[in-house]
Amino acid sequence: MDLWDLLLISLRTLAKNKLRSGLTVLGVVIGIAAVTTMVSLGQSGGQVLHHQLETLGSNVILVFPGMSQTGGARSGRVTTLTAADAQAIGAECPSVLAASPFIGTSGQVIGGSVNWQPDQMLGVGPDYPVVRNWPLASGEFFSERDIVAAAKVCVLGYTVARQLFPEMDPIGQQVRVKNIPFTVIGVLIRKGADLVGQDQDNVLLMPHTTVRKRLQNSAFANVDVVFVSAKSQALSSRAEQEIHSLLMERHRIPPGERPDFEVRNTAEVANVLNVVTATLTTMLAAIAAISLVVGGVGIMNIMLVSVTERTREIGIRIALGARPRDILRQFLVEAAVLSSIGGVIGIALGVSASAGITALINLLLPTTQWPFQVSVPAAVVALVFAAAVGIFFGYYPARRASRLDPIEALRYD
Repeated sequence: MDLWDLLLISLRTLAKNKLRSGLTVLGVVIGIAAVTTMVSLGQSGGQVLHHQLETLGSNVILVFPGMSQTGGARSGRVTTLTAADAQAIGAECPSVLAASPFIGTSGQVIGGSVNWQPDQMLGVGPDYPVVRNWPLASGEFFSERDIVAAAKVCVLGYTVARQLFPEMDPIGQQVRVKNIPFTVIGVLIRKGADLVGQDQDNVLLMPHTTVRKRLQNSAFANVDVVFVSAKSQALSSRAEQEIHSLLMERHRIPPGERPDFEVRNTAEVANVLNVVTATLTTMLAAIAAISLVVGGVGIMNIMLVSVTERTREIGIRIALGARPRDILRQFLVEAAVLSSIGGVIGIALGVSASAGITALINLLLPTTQWPFQVSVPAAVVALVFAAAVGIFFGYYPARRASRLDPIEALRYD
C-alpha cells in the first residue's frame, strides 16, 4: 500500500469521528498558534527597535565631555570637548565616516504670525545629516562657510515647517529666534516619533557657531556632545578606539590618567537589544511549545483508543496479508495527518492573532507603527514540528497495533 492510499484511508478514518478528532488536535492547534504568534510579535518588536536605532543615525558613536568630581562625587560635566575635536575626529580617524558637534538650546520661534516652541533647538555641524542619516526634503543644509561666519540660517524639521508655514514653501522665509532673524534654507524629511513617542520632527537646526555666539553670547568653543558615524557597523568598535586614542592625544592626557571625555557606542546598545529580543522570543516560544507536548499526549491517548476499537479490523488486515510494518505505517500516517491538520489550523489562528494584536497596538499607540510580520520559515518549522509530534507520540500506539496477534485480534469483539 503506497503513501497516497494511506493518506486517503487516514482522512476517511478521521472524518468518521470529527468531534473526537477536533478535540484531539486542540492542544496542537493552541501550541502552534501560540508559537506562531510569539515568533511573529517578537520579530515585529525587533524590527521596531531596529527602525528606532536607525532613526538615531548610521552606526552612531556619541562622545560626551567627562564628569568633574568633587570629593569623590560627580558634580557636573567639564567643558573640554570642542568643535575642533569633532573636526579632528572626522578628518583623522580612518574608520569614521563623519562627525558633527552638538549644542542644545531652547526658545520661541516666530514665523509670520505663528509662535512655536520646538522640542529641540540644536546647533550642529554641516555633516549632521550624514551622521543622523537624515536627508533633506527640500532646500539645502548649511555649509562650512556658514559655520565660519556664524550665519543666521536654519533648517526646519517637518513639524516645525508645518506649524510655522502651513500654506507656503518655507524655503527663503524668515523666522525669529530670540528676536534674531534667521533665513530658512532647508526642510528635513519626516522621521516620525521615536520609541517613547517623542516627535523627532519638532526640531530646528542652526550652525553651532551661531548658537554659541548669537543666541548664547558665548566666546567659548565647547560643545555638549559630538555625534560620530562609523563607516560600517563592523568598524564601530575600531572607530571607538580611534576616537579614544585621538582625544587622549589632543587633550594631552597621560597614560593611566582618567580621560576628560566619554565615548559611547550605540552599536553595543543595538546588540544588547537584539539579544534581549531574541531571548524573550525564544523563551515565549518554548513556553508555548509546552502545549504541543500536551497535544501530543492527547494524540497518543486517542490513537490507543483507536487501536482498541479497530482490533478486529487490524486482525482482518493481517489475515489478508498485511505485514506488521504496513499496520505500523498506517497508524503513524494517521497520527501525522491528525497533528498536521492541527498545525495548519494553528498557523492560520496564529497569523490572525498576530494581525489582531498588531492592529490593537497601532490603535492604542498610533505613533509606534508596529509592523505586521509573519515568518514563513517559522511557520514551516512549526508545521514540521507538529507532524513530528504526531509521529513521536503516535509511534507507541502504532507499534502496539502492529504487534497484535492476528488470531486474538479476529476473536476480539
